[in-house]
Amino acid sequence: MNKIMVTEASLPNFEKYCEKIKLVWDNHWLTNNGILHNELTEKIKEYLKIDNITLFTNGHLSLEMGLQLMNFPRGSEVITTPFTFVSTTHAIARNGLIPVFCDINPDDYTMDVKKIESLITDKTVAIMPVHVYGHVCDVEAIEKIAKCHNLKVIYDAAHAFGVTYKGKSVASYGDLSMFSFHATKVFNTIEGGALVYSNPEYSETLNQLKNFGITDYERVDYIGGNAKMNEFQAAMGLCNLEELNDNITKRRKLVELYNELLSTINGIKFNEIQENVVSNYAYYPIVVLDEYGLNRDELYELLKTYNIYSRKYFYPISNEFECYKNCKGLTPIAKDISERVITLPLYSNLGEENVRKICKVIERRQ
Repeated sequence: MNKIMVTEASLPNFEKYCEKIKLVWDNHWLTNNGILHNELTEKIKEYLKIDNITLFTNGHLSLEMGLQLMNFPRGSEVITTPFTFVSTTHAIARNGLIPVFCDINPDDYTMDVKKIESLITDKTVAIMPVHVYGHVCDVEAIEKIAKCHNLKVIYDAAHAFGVTYKGKSVASYGDLSMFSFHATKVFNTIEGGALVYSNPEYSETLNQLKNFGITDYERVDYIGGNAKMNEFQAAMGLCNLEELNDNITKRRKLVELYNELLSTINGIKFNEIQENVVSNYAYYPIVVLDEYGLNRDELYELLKTYNIYSRKYFYPISNEFECYKNCKGLTPIAKDISERVITLPLYSNLGEENVRKICKVIERRQ
């Protein structure tokens, strides 16, 4: 029996990719702002309809260096969500900052904006919300709170490439937005990431930070790292960008089928697309309620017996990990959702037959 994995990397036509990387053999330019890197930069700007972007070797270093760019005093507090991949929290801590956890709302699993202000102290310097599964945070409420308290807003938008809210890319909100181009994402550059930002003056510093802090051949002004996207990654991105809209359309049709088939199963909750949002259909999360008859872990194991591999995502939440257990913030809703949520397989080549098979197993509960 063939395995149905929770995700599958989108790959372009093999010959198309080989043709794209032929330039690398022609010019021997493998990294350090190569021709393909620069082409991808401009193509993403065009796709997202934004003005400022810096590419990185992965999403985590994008976020870490975005925080470094802000030059917050060590020991400052950043309000964030525990319902995310631990990379979000690590980026805060590795900058010498303190994560403060805000609970999520139970409808779309993004930060509960009604609980942010109670967490603000004289040490708070920023809010770092997460667009989860492609669901968009309440960007307008967050912007209002940030302006009122003079805070920066840095979005972890790892799941949200290509998502729009009220006709604008989610990258248009906040001071910074980080996108992940990891192999598991809707748009991938094998590994990769980017920062999108409103202030064009950030560009020069970010380019220096991702290149060891080097300002010119004989001068280093920052304690930087090595986070440059290479030409093979950029080539993959250029090829995949051409096929992205088609892949999102395929994902949308599969999500619609999931919704139709699961709507008749008592105890399974799935998410509708948010109002004014055009989704990228990045993930398909369901929450297993008590009335279903099996708990989340039992369903997870049941699916595995049919060679269907789902994911407990996100579980555990960040403030359940040993290194963050002592951080401030009570998050009972995030904890409850993390113990009930499971993401089902979703990728452009999954096929309707496999979606029907998955839903049949869920329906039968055996």
